[in-house]
Amino acid sequence: MALTFHWFLPTYGDSRDVVGGGHGTPIGTAGGARPATVAYLGQIARTAEQLGFVGALTPTGAWCEDAWLSTAMLTQVTERLKFLVAFRPGLLSPYLAAQMASTFQRLSRGRLLLNVVTGGESAEQRAYGDFLDKDARYARTDEFLHVVRSLWRGETVDHDGAHLRVAAARLNRLPDPLPPIYFGGSSAAALPVAVRHSDVYLTWGEPPAQVAEKLSRVRALAAEAGRELRFGIRLHVIARDTADQAWAQARRLLDGIAESDVRAAQEGLRRSESEGQRRMLDLHGGSRDRLEVSPNLWAGFGLVRGGAGTALVGSHAEIADRIAEYHALGIDEFILSGHPHLEEAYWFGEGVLPVLRDRGLWRHPDGGSPDPTPAAVPFAPAPHPAPVPAQ
Repeated sequence: MALTFHWFLPTYGDSRDVVGGGHGTPIGTAGGARPATVAYLGQIARTAEQLGFVGALTPTGAWCEDAWLSTAMLTQVTERLKFLVAFRPGLLSPYLAAQMASTFQRLSRGRLLLNVVTGGESAEQRAYGDFLDKDARYARTDEFLHVVRSLWRGETVDHDGAHLRVAAARLNRLPDPLPPIYFGGSSAAALPVAVRHSDVYLTWGEPPAQVAEKLSRVRALAAEAGRELRFGIRLHVIARDTADQAWAQARRLLDGIAESDVRAAQEGLRRSESEGQRRMLDLHGGSRDRLEVSPNLWAGFGLVRGGAGTALVGSHAEIADRIAEYHALGIDEFILSGHPHLEEAYWFGEGVLPVLRDRGLWRHPDGGSPDPTPAAVPFAPAPHPAPVPAQ
């Protein structure tokens, strides 16, 4: 199967330095030198579209702009790019979510992907008016996705569950195509819900051995449920012409992170209820001294950023090697990002994707690479015909 690549839309702001925020960090702490305007996010989205990314993930939370509204605006400045909208099931009714997805698909001509985020931080959930504990949130997500998928099948739904209740619910217009559901989660409460409802199971960028172990557990649970899932991974990336250039950029980013910011972020992240976040923290333990946790896998982002905390760092060929390594484990979809997101999209899209194309692992979603034939120069004199030799 050809690999699928998605980029990331920093709806909290962008910068040439690492921007904090995400799981477990204080509300309102994200931000950057480049505000998250429609003009700038549109620039990133159009760049990703041109380079051959299939979609773009848009995060959810109190530290960023609303994903549904942001992506709805960005459909108007793009043509093909899909939007992987992260949303939290407990914050809207399942009927409304099913209706919103249906509307999005019609008005965008089928460009919606859905990233279900149950919510790993009770403090942030309470700010939204959600007072369930973590296990109950996953139980509610299970009910929520059961109702949504039933509605998408055109069924009339009566559901009276522990957390959700709907009566005679039926959509007037069904989404076409059905939006695939992307779902992460590493805890015992998360995995059964993921295998019942997701189309693509997502993991953060752990070392290959740990990813292999997690995927093995998910495959076994999916087989018990009679399902077969696709797999994706969420990573940052620092790709350059040479490995030395890439690691120099990683060191520059690290040098720009104050130790006080590391301490504050780690204190907040250690309070996180997310099992995936705990696994991210365990990779580096808050120390700057052991950040290359696997060949070309750097955990520096996780010092101040919640959620995805690792980056692939290296030459274009080295990063292609690591992607091929994850692919051999069963990963087919890669959700990538870099600081700043505009420039790093070009580094990866013009450096790594051609290597993967030449290895037969990727092809541009528009059907191929741009036409390599050089354009004619207007008004240039026609070349003189070659002289005819005398007979």
